[in-house]
Amino acid sequence: MTCVCGKGESTETCCLPILKGTARAATPEALMRSRYAAYALGEIDWLLESTHPEHRGDVDLEATRAWSKNASWKGLEIVATEGGGDADETGVVEFKADFELGGMRQLHHERAEFKRKGDRWYFVDGQIVGQKPVTREGPRVGRNDPCTCGSGKKFKKCCGKAA
Repeated sequence: MTCVCGKGESTETCCLPILKGTARAATPEALMRSRYAAYALGEIDWLLESTHPEHRGDVDLEATRAWSKNASWKGLEIVATEGGGDADETGVVEFKADFELGGMRQLHHERAEFKRKGDRWYFVDGQIVGQKPVTREGPRVGRNDPCTCGSGKKFKKCCGKAA
């Protein structure tokens, strides 16, 4: 059976040892996967413990517990990672967490920052990744330009009337 984090291992060999403290997350990605597993499995204390000590005051455990309990966790996608190697002190994991809450499917897309303290990785902060704005590919048609439909009329007197 695949781990709840989506990695090709069982939960017992992938994230559970990290959640229970018998293994350390070797990379920010492994820590991120364990944090997702904590939400999915209701292991909320791990979320506080895996947060950098300087940022633990920002954690609302009761709200986090309620979100974890009331959501149905559907999957985790790691979009990208930066840093987080053996010689790095920081790392970034961009991820998408798919869940259902109140009967509505939702997608949480975030760039999470991690920092090494001693031999452990910690979550520091995250920034929500919003949708990219839609941009026009071609040139904009002006009101006094010929209509794009080929009628020979000005745009404002033809197809531009409806706009």
